[in-house]
Amino acid sequence: MTMQSLKDSLILRATEEGFSKLGICAPDAVPETAGRLRAFLAADHHGQMAWMVEREHWRGNAAALWPEARSVIMLAEVYTPEADPMAVISQPDRAAVSVYAQGRDYHDLVKRRLKRLGGWFATAAQAEIKVFVDTAPVMEKPLAEAAGLGWQGKHTNLLARDLGNWFFLGAIFTTADLPKDAPEVSHCGSCTACLDACPTKAFPAPYRLDARRCISYLTIEHKGPVDLDLRALMGNRIYGCDDCLAACPWNKFAQASRDIGYQPKVGAPELADLVQLDDAAFRLRFAGSPIKRIGRDRFVRNVLYAIGNSALPELAGPAAALQGDADPVVAEAAAWAVARLRGQ
Repeated sequence: MTMQSLKDSLILRATEEGFSKLGICAPDAVPETAGRLRAFLAADHHGQMAWMVEREHWRGNAAALWPEARSVIMLAEVYTPEADPMAVISQPDRAAVSVYAQGRDYHDLVKRRLKRLGGWFATAAQAEIKVFVDTAPVMEKPLAEAAGLGWQGKHTNLLARDLGNWFFLGAIFTTADLPKDAPEVSHCGSCTACLDACPTKAFPAPYRLDARRCISYLTIEHKGPVDLDLRALMGNRIYGCDDCLAACPWNKFAQASRDIGYQPKVGAPELADLVQLDDAAFRLRFAGSPIKRIGRDRFVRNVLYAIGNSALPELAGPAAALQGDADPVVAEAAAWAVARLRGQ
């Protein structure tokens, strides 16, 4: 079997597994990644994500992660929402949860498919493989752009003319030297819809993100209290933020998700219910969800910020009950929410 026929079979197999698109690039296809990452870190735009600094060498150079690799197979898997993800933003008594976290944990779903596809390919090509889904120092988006899947938009997320921007990325590194695809180029033009939609103005310039102002970062990665000037801008977003993704005009070409695992289970729960969760109840409610990884304390902190932004006096009581919480960050968030609702 030639490398081209092997690639053709790989594409067919990937489609059968449920992936929406496949592209291939060389591990060293994006040499400028290291410089861009270095500038991002030097500006402290990574916030508290120290792991980006600690593994900078690998993250900035995919070829260094596994020197024996000759090809990187990049795959896209869509999770396009069926309903308008922004509708909940106008419901102050409800919690807004990012679309990607509405169903089962994508790490499990994508990695399971990647392992099946990679196992088949390793046997067919008599080659070694390694699979990655957002759990290793791999810059998936620049590699996906180099592999022709799409391009990094002005919101720094990957988007494609035939997929929109609601999709996950997975990578298979292999020692097989497969035919490479042409890289994609930007088709954003003069559009600034994603930048204009950001509630916290987290983009200092097109194609640049300051994570320290990003609601996704603040609700998921940031430890401790969120700065006072940012809390009011978070609205009722308690886990992630979809504003810049939802604003992209290319979503008119988005494909429907093919995996029922991405069907929403979380929905738009009531803040009054979420704020009462203790650790055991939190773990039970979000078992199998990516939300579980941030833990009860950070989650309830976010819920209290949403309550403080709700302008609903009836939520002051549930918030006040947590002013003596064992976690000082939760207790402070509760006091802030109560004071805000009571106009103090």
